[in-house]
Amino acid sequence: MRRTLARLPALWLAVALAGCGIFGKEIDLTESWSAAKLYDEASSELDSGNYARAIEYYEKLEARYPFGRYAMQSQLDVAYAHYRADEPEAAIAAADRFIKLYPDNPYVDYAYYLKGIVNYNRSVGFLDRYIPTDPSQRDPGAALDAFVDFSVLVERFPESRYAEDARQRMVYLRNNLAKHEVNVARYYMRRGAYLAAANRANYVIERFQRTSAVESALEVLIDAYIAMGKDDLAADTKRVLDLNRQAGRFISDEPTPGEVSLARRLWDYLSLDEN
Repeated sequence: MRRTLARLPALWLAVALAGCGIFGKEIDLTESWSAAKLYDEASSELDSGNYARAIEYYEKLEARYPFGRYAMQSQLDVAYAHYRADEPEAAIAAADRFIKLYPDNPYVDYAYYLKGIVNYNRSVGFLDRYIPTDPSQRDPGAALDAFVDFSVLVERFPESRYAEDARQRMVYLRNNLAKHEVNVARYYMRRGAYLAAANRANYVIERFQRTSAVESALEVLIDAYIAMGKDDLAADTKRVLDLNRQAGRFISDEPTPGEVSLARRLWDYLSLDEN
């Protein structure tokens, strides 16, 4: 009898530990939280830089309360959280999901802009934050994606608060894409592929007018014609180059757009704190 009674405290302790989640399934402390509570806690974690916890709370909010203002807002905020957590693929996927679910939402322009910024930063590259490099030397894939994202934003939402910044970044990206083509043309020149170099240079001249790369493309084109023995074409191109230089028609590089400070501003727009 005494032996049985002596075991009771240990049994009660085991039951208590099991209730706290030490044995068996862990208790979810958020289980009883309302949509407003979940959103408030997620936003607090996001503002504190605890992105993984913020994403966890936003995803729970969407799963438990799939309808209403908080669920809609959380989908944009989770995209932003992935962006801040340096998870570009997840950020773009979340933004795309919002666009698909709410194509006519008045804040869908934010989703397009966020996608553009994510791809823009991918085109800039991690090392550029510390070691400046020539962006035209990199794979243009992310730059093209960013250009498309920004162009959709500008076309569909010309009056958006994000449109002007998107336009500036499009100009910068277009210049870099043109420079990339010139770099490819120069590569062909070094390899002795003069016809391919001439074709690339002509592509820049025809498709990327009003960029700083046109002048360089004309120079490459002259060299390619000379290398192929087409002296008449080289002379004609040289006259075009000289005339445009004398007339001051070539433009300089656009300044690099400033560092974007993308913030969660839809809280104020949706007035979630008023109800």
